[in-house]
Amino acid sequence: MADYPHPVDIKVHQKSRFLDIAFDDGSHFSLPCEYLRVYSPSAETRGHSPASAKLERGKEMVSITRIEPVGQYAIKIHFDDGHNSGLYDWRYLYNLGKHHDELWQAYLEKLEAVGYQRKDPDLIPPTS
Repeated sequence: MADYPHPVDIKVHQKSRFLDIAFDDGSHFSLPCEYLRVYSPSAETRGHSPASAKLERGKEMVSITRIEPVGQYAIKIHFDDGHNSGLYDWRYLYNLGKHHDELWQAYLEKLEAVGYQRKDPDLIPPTS
């Protein structure tokens, strides 16, 4: 195993809008498409500095249309809102899974601070 875990299985669940990802250290995460979209590692979303990061809104119903492997180190996720410019490397995906709760809470707090009310779809992770 390398200095950080690598995925051994990645599955998109279209109906529930989740990405399941299992890593070679035994970790497994079910990540909502909305979460992956709003935390896209693209410059379009993250900006070129923390001050220029874009707060994504209205992504509650976004889905993944396609996943493209990028070498042996990342995937490119295509979302149905047309966004596809972020490369999700293994370390970034692992950290999104490992720190989901605190990152999601931080996102919700940012939305609340600007007065945005999420239209919360019933997000239920897949059971398979």
